[in-house]
Amino acid sequence: MTYSYNPALIGEFGKDRMRFELGDTFVEENEKTAYLSDEEISAVIETSTTWKKAQFRLVDSLIRRFAYEVDEKTTPAEWSWHQRYEQWKKLRDELKSDVDAESVSPLGNLNNSALKRPPYFYEDMHANRNFFKGRK
Repeated sequence: MTYSYNPALIGEFGKDRMRFELGDTFVEENEKTAYLSDEEISAVIETSTTWKKAQFRLVDSLIRRFAYEVDEKTTPAEWSWHQRYEQWKKLRDELKSDVDAESVSPLGNLNNSALKRPPYFYEDMHANRNFFKGRK
C-alpha cells in the first residue's frame, strides 16, 4: 500500500483533494500517521457516484475502525480516543445528510463537477420529429 500527498493537485478531483478535504495529509510515516491508503481512496472515488458519497464512504470506514478504540490512561500520559471518534462521527453525520439531500434532489448530481456525465433528461427528448414527415 502507498501513502502519498501532493498539495499542488488539490484542485483536481482525486486522491490528493480527498486527503486535503478529510485532513489526512500527514503521510510521512505511511500507515503510522495516515488513516487511508492511496489505493483505498482511489477505489472509493472510482466506485462512487458523487464526490460527497465517496467522502461519506471513506469517513464511514474510519468510524468503524475508530469505534473499537478505548481511552487509555497511564501515569502521566492520557489518550482520549473517544474525542477523535466523536469528531469523525460528526463529519460522517454531516456528509450523510448531504448525500441524502443529493439523492432526493432532482438536480443533485447535475452540479457535481467530479463526474463528467451528461444529464439523463434533456429538453425536447420525447419529440418525434419524424411524425410529420410525408404528411400534408
